[in-house]
Amino acid sequence: MSHRLRIGLTGGIASGKSTVAQRFVELGVPVIDADEIARAVVAPGQLGLARVVAKFGNEILTANGELDRRALRERVFSDPAQRRELESILHPMIRAEMDRRALSAVGPYVVLAIPLLIEGNQRERVDRILVVDVDEATQIQRLIARDGGSESQAKAILAAQAGRESRLAVADDVLPNMSSVSELRHAVDLLNQRYLGLVEKIQGLP
Repeated sequence: MSHRLRIGLTGGIASGKSTVAQRFVELGVPVIDADEIARAVVAPGQLGLARVVAKFGNEILTANGELDRRALRERVFSDPAQRRELESILHPMIRAEMDRRALSAVGPYVVLAIPLLIEGNQRERVDRILVVDVDEATQIQRLIARDGGSESQAKAILAAQAGRESRLAVADDVLPNMSSVSELRHAVDLLNQRYLGLVEKIQGLP
C-alpha cells in the first residue's frame, strides 16, 4: 500500500459518482477528478489539444478553436481503433496530472475519481476501489432524463463501459444508489469514518 491512502472512485455513467465526490469534498477530502483533468489537457493552448488535432484534423475544432467534443465523440465512438488512438494520446497526460495533483493535495486521504478505472486496468494506481452501484435500468432512465437522448443511445453508452458485475467483482467498497440523494450522502459519511480509521492504522505502522 502506498504511503498515503488512495481511493479509486468509479461507477457506471449516471450512477451518482458526482454526488459522492461532492460529499467527499464537503468532508474535507481532496478529490482528483479525471473528467475535469481530461477537459483541462485539451483546453486551447494545451499540448493535448495540439496532439489530438494533429491526429484527427481541424474538423474536431469549433469555430473559436476549442475542442468540439461532440464531433470527436461521434468520430471515435463507433470506431474502436480511433478510440484507442485518442486514449493513447490523452490517458498518459491525464494520469500524470492526476498523480501530480494527488501528491500536492491536502487532506486525510485522497480520492481519485476515475470513471473508466476498471476499463483502463488502473487498479495499481489506488489502494481501494469504491464503486457507486446502480442497476442498469435505473442508469438508462437517469441518462435519458439527464441528456435527453433515446433509450437505444443510452444502451449503447452502457455497452461501451464495463458491466455492473465486472465493477462489483473488483470493488473493495460499494455504495448502493437506488434510493435518495440524502441516503447516498449519509453512506459517504459512514464510509469516510471507515477510511479515516484505515488512515490511522496506516500511520501507526512502523
